[in-house]
Amino acid sequence: MIRPIRLATLAFTLGLLTAAESLVAQTVPKNLASFDHRKYHFGFLLSGNTSSFNIDFTPDFSFEDSLLSIENKPLQGFNLALLASLDLSPMVRLRFLPGLSFQDRGLLYRFRAEDGTIETEDKRTESVYIEFPLMLKLRTRRMGNFAPYALIGAKFGRDMQSQSGVNQAFDKDFIIKLKPNDSSLDVGAGADFFLPFFKFSIEMKTAFGFNNVLIQDDSIYSSAIEQLRTRAFIFSICFEG
Repeated sequence: MIRPIRLATLAFTLGLLTAAESLVAQTVPKNLASFDHRKYHFGFLLSGNTSSFNIDFTPDFSFEDSLLSIENKPLQGFNLALLASLDLSPMVRLRFLPGLSFQDRGLLYRFRAEDGTIETEDKRTESVYIEFPLMLKLRTRRMGNFAPYALIGAKFGRDMQSQSGVNQAFDKDFIIKLKPNDSSLDVGAGADFFLPFFKFSIEMKTAFGFNNVLIQDDSIYSSAIEQLRTRAFIFSICFEG
């Protein structure tokens, strides 16, 4: 008897919440009532990101000599982007978001010194990508002045600060060399909030890099790694008019 009672209580609660949500949507004054009637919208995004790598290690490499381990060290950055949105249907928008992404990523190396002690060394990569994302925004119908949505798309980026051509022999501090071009799958979700004079959104996305961005130079820092693919978590605030 306990389980049916719990199920009935849950169903009643969900029904009550749905009815309350419908009532609120009908009674709250609708801001920007004609906003969705326009085919095109423009705006901009301000974002923070946490970036790191997906690491695939060389299968036959043994972490038993001087190099003991390599670990990801996620670091913070930020993004600036413009927004152009085309309404394909009442529920689907196509978004183009060209912009800049300042991404820092780190790798933490652990070495065994000649005297047997363990030493650590941080290798930090700094990138400034110019990015060209193309996203589909799948939105629900408005509930008053609120509408949740999902995001999926892909982007191409080029690192304007790439050090892929650096000659390590003349560089005092050894660096992890990365290819300048990258592309990724971006998925996420967010919510639109309609205010009296403009609409703003809060959204979260995760970017999964497609490409191996590591330039292999057979050094102690790269020989243990077969592939490095970028990864980022992005939190954005979007203003749209």
